[in-house]
Amino acid sequence: MDAVLELAASLLSFAHSIFGPGICPGDWVWATSTAGALIALLPVLATVVIALVRKFTGNTYNPVTLGVFGVVGGVAAFLLPWLLFNGVGSVYRSVFTGDGEVTFSAEEMRSFQEGTCWVGPQNSYLGGRATGYEVLFHPYESWPMYLLRIGGLVVVPAVCLLFVILQARAAMRRGPKWPSRLVWIPFALMAVLSLPVEANTAAHLWLGFLPISILGLVPVYVIGPPSWSTVERNYQKPEAGGPPPPPQAQAHNPPPQPPPQHSQQKPPPYVPPPPMPKYVPPGPGQQQPSVRQPPVFAPPPLPNPTLREPEPDRAAIGKLAADPGPLPFTPRGATPPPPPVKPSGSRFRKVRALGHGGFGTVWLAVDTQLDRTVAVKMAHAPDAETEERMLREARALAAVHHPNCVRVYDIVAEPDGLGLVMEYIEGQPLADRVAKGGPLDDVAVARLWITMAGALSAAHAKGVLHRDVKPSNIIIDPNGNAHLIDFGIARSKGDSTLTATGMMVGTPDFLASETAAGANATPASDAWQLAATVSYALTGKPPRGTRDNAMAALMAAAKGEPLSELPMRSAHRRLLFASLDSEPARRPTLNAVARELSDWLGREGHTETGPVTQIVRRSAIEGADRTRPMR
Repeated sequence: MDAVLELAASLLSFAHSIFGPGICPGDWVWATSTAGALIALLPVLATVVIALVRKFTGNTYNPVTLGVFGVVGGVAAFLLPWLLFNGVGSVYRSVFTGDGEVTFSAEEMRSFQEGTCWVGPQNSYLGGRATGYEVLFHPYESWPMYLLRIGGLVVVPAVCLLFVILQARAAMRRGPKWPSRLVWIPFALMAVLSLPVEANTAAHLWLGFLPISILGLVPVYVIGPPSWSTVERNYQKPEAGGPPPPPQAQAHNPPPQPPPQHSQQKPPPYVPPPPMPKYVPPGPGQQQPSVRQPPVFAPPPLPNPTLREPEPDRAAIGKLAADPGPLPFTPRGATPPPPPVKPSGSRFRKVRALGHGGFGTVWLAVDTQLDRTVAVKMAHAPDAETEERMLREARALAAVHHPNCVRVYDIVAEPDGLGLVMEYIEGQPLADRVAKGGPLDDVAVARLWITMAGALSAAHAKGVLHRDVKPSNIIIDPNGNAHLIDFGIARSKGDSTLTATGMMVGTPDFLASETAAGANATPASDAWQLAATVSYALTGKPPRGTRDNAMAALMAAAKGEPLSELPMRSAHRRLLFASLDSEPARRPTLNAVARELSDWLGREGHTETGPVTQIVRRSAIEGADRTRPMR
């Protein structure tokens, strides 16, 4: 206890030397508020330390990190402030009684006898009055004075607690907020346990505490949250030692001859031993049934495709924009001749044009052999190299399987170009839905974002980029579900936003700045376009606003002009700002976005499944303008 008294006395002497003017209400009263400001630095220090730790650990909340957060919060937000609050009260009580437990200089002791305004002698005002507990629960003063006591001993600490909570939650940005309780709960306990301190002393301590607790938000926000790459790496770490890599990741980089021997040595730690019949009783006439018994065991349920698509090969995706490369079923290094494209003859009967674009026309057609309605996209291939690339990417797109991603059935030769035969999705474009029905709400937008992020992740895992995500390329079917359509398959070597013929790849209003400036498309640019589409669904306007012509919109995108049309009151505003960052490396991945939105829907009591908008009636579908350009 003597050490606490000495520490509190040293704190008061230091505060008195910093700011202790001899003006109303007295130098030691001002020194008390200054001491409260110094004590307020301790919870700020706790949140700063936690924010710095999370810069390296992200959302890894294991016993070690939680233990560090608990110790930091318990010491800096509870133990030290509580000891100093009570120590300051004990110092003033010792000065008032003159028991000699605490000594000050002769000049300081002389100033304790002075006072101005309503205070009188400061030793009596700070150390000889009732405690906070007594004045609150055993009131003996007039009602105006009692209300003033409540303001100094209840309202001001409650406001301080509010800002400590904000500091702790700011330190937990881009992750779960529940660990912030390790800071503000101990602080709330400290505020309650400081009631035995003299009421006047406690009130002036809290008055000094308040401005520092408000300003304490500044360093936490300056440090900032952990990077999205750190957050994403933490989520991927548990999967590193789990199941073997997905087949498509192995296909991008087929191992040479020696590595397969290692692959035969590695399976034992990860999968059961290959000789499955050893676990089945042998029998001469039942060998075949014993071999067929393993399929009886049902495989584990597949994860939700909209949230947990297999992680693609990052190195392969990095090369995707420049050259999509051979497909998984083609050995790397081989140069097979272009696959033959069978002429369709009269198999597809065109009904009407659904849209026109730089790559050709999309037709609503009927497959006369299978008797089904399809969409046929006629794409122009000016040379053999472009045709070969179109065929490769069309085959890769055909391998993408996702319930919210348009399916590719076939590619055929037509007199006016190559025809990409796709699934026909009856519905209304998102652009028409927003234009006629108004912006969507936050719940519908969260479902839309999760669904489209899953569709794009499935395409990226197969080595396919969309490159033209926009509201008119998202179809809302009659059940209210969203579907991603119109993947751009035409690609030339060194392709950029403007091709040699002046054709624009992508819509300028929804182009990422790096793509508009001429850089190759990447999964990050697809993610930017999806975020821009989501912003449009919330506001009805592109994030950069509208321009008079396409070239002006393209220049605005290439210059990275500020985003002027983001939603102001949406719960997704913070995530939109991060996803629309001008620097691709700082944007959250699609998987990280899906997790954030899934957590938000869970906290709000909503499910991820359900229509992203109200069900589109057939009359609205039939009345839609089907001649509007798809590009």
